Amino acid sequence: MDLSVEYLGLRLKHPFVLGASPIVDDLDKVRRAVEAGASAIVMHSLFEEQLHGEQLWHERVVQAPSETFAEALSYLPEPTQYALGPHEYLEQIRRIKQAVDVPVIGSLNGTTPSGWLEYAALIEGAGADALELNLYALASNPDTSAAELEGVCVEVVRSVRERTRLPIAIKLSPYYTCLGHFAKSLVEAGANGLVLFNRFYQPDIDIDELEVEHTLHLSDPSELLLRLRWLSILSGQLQTDYAVTGGIHDVTGATKAIMAGAQVVQLVSHVLKHGPGCFATLPKQLNLWLEVKEYESLAQLRGSMNLARCSDPSAFERSNYIKVLQGWRQA
Repeated sequence: MDLSVEYLGLRLKHPFVLGASPIVDDLDKVRRAVEAGASAIVMHSLFEEQLHGEQLWHERVVQAPSETFAEALSYLPEPTQYALGPHEYLEQIRRIKQAVDVPVIGSLNGTTPSGWLEYAALIEGAGADALELNLYALASNPDTSAAELEGVCVEVVRSVRERTRLPIAIKLSPYYTCLGHFAKSLVEAGANGLVLFNRFYQPDIDIDELEVEHTLHLSDPSELLLRLRWLSILSGQLQTDYAVTGGIHDVTGATKAIMAGAQVVQLVSHVLKHGPGCFATLPKQLNLWLEVKEYESLAQLRGSMNLARCSDPSAFERSNYIKVLQGWRQA
């Protein structure tokens, strides 16, 4: 059965994509993922703070007083906290494009419309086939309204659209006041697709050392449920491309995501746990499932359980909340 899909105007041999991860920093691991069968590669993000930091660092060097000795410039901190600096990142896109024959999707992460967005054009120039814009905005200021925060994000998308001809996917979090309206605004501003959802890495507190601890937990299948709900709601009403990331760990999860309306599923935690071989097994398992269930095509499966097409649309809405709570019984 033909498992090929079109995502962001790119023709992929199947829906299973290597999502944004540290794997892209290692060219050999990228090759192994593609040899195993990954249909596309998503780069991890260049961060707004990273790009601003490098610009500031260079400005300080250029504008340093002429009498300053070169040795004294060591007091300027190098931007070394990122695996790849901006220039290395662009070069890595070029290297990956030369090494593999699948689409490569660049990524930018930020929230304010400013000079760092010029990197959209540079990513295009490096050879990327599309761009993923990761809108990670923490609403921590009580003086900033939801409308203000969302308006800035829409302006970022509009600004990026003006800077590149690449198709653009917006990677979202689920924590916006009115996600449906916000998603529609992003598409109207020039987005070609939506990625559901960004994973928030929550800090912890070390009560003995009195320090904030940075924590990282790989995803698990329970995280897919939130993505299925919103994918089903949005794909049934808003015409754009959709990708799911977070919580896909087997062919069952991938099948559910496609039923809910996804063109592609992005794998990260599953690959980190089990290696790139999953890109060989998952398409075969999906093909077998479709044949056993007598589907004629992958397109027939896609969106068959979204809000517009499933037999019980209320299951994705408020009435399901009431039914679940009312139906619970103690064992």
